[in-house]
Amino acid sequence: MKTCVVPATPFAGTGPGERGRLTIDPSVLRKLTERTAELTPGTRPVPRSVAGVGVGTPTAATAKVTITAKGVDVRLEVALRYPGPVGATVEALRSRITDEIRRITGYQVRSIAVTVTALLPEPSPGLR
Repeated sequence: MKTCVVPATPFAGTGPGERGRLTIDPSVLRKLTERTAELTPGTRPVPRSVAGVGVGTPTAATAKVTITAKGVDVRLEVALRYPGPVGATVEALRSRITDEIRRITGYQVRSIAVTVTALLPEPSPGLR
């Protein structure tokens, strides 16, 4: 029986540029942005529909992400809870999204343009 010994650190002594290249598709950043927005307090899910017919699961946010040499640009559409502090919620969104993109991908966020698409009250406990 032959065995193969693999060093514990196969890239020891090599610089990052010598190990290869990492590319993260914008769709990954879009999903990361949308999920982070949905987990931010103050956002509200909105049912999706096509021609008045409900489809898929409700979502609080839709994002478009562009990656350039200067950084990541995000356009975010989001529904917020009403009544609630719109300005504070939007600032929390920007901060959380910037931190999460940097933490997970190492990319720097250059801009986040937020459009509030709806202000929605909490559903009444007896109505569903």
